[in-house]
Amino acid sequence: MDVLTLFGLVAVSLMLACYALEDKSPWFILAFAGSCGLGSAYGFLQGAWPFGLVEAVWSVVAVGRFRRVRREQQSRSLRPMRSVAD
Repeated sequence: MDVLTLFGLVAVSLMLACYALEDKSPWFILAFAGSCGLGSAYGFLQGAWPFGLVEAVWSVVAVGRFRRVRREQQSRSLRPMRSVAD
């Protein structure tokens, strides 16, 4: 196995692991975006530019999802708590 193939294997394995853990924390969504970036780099390096392009798009989409989820979490944590008497 050459270095480029190993790099691709690691990138895709990280994508799979982060995707599986996305419900645990929004940081896994960001890690998924990063691993998609690695997958994109792998695609371009091996000459499969359609794969590299699609992975780059997935990376951008995942960053957007991360930002949305973080914003939703922050808005939930800023809401005033209702008292027991309400």
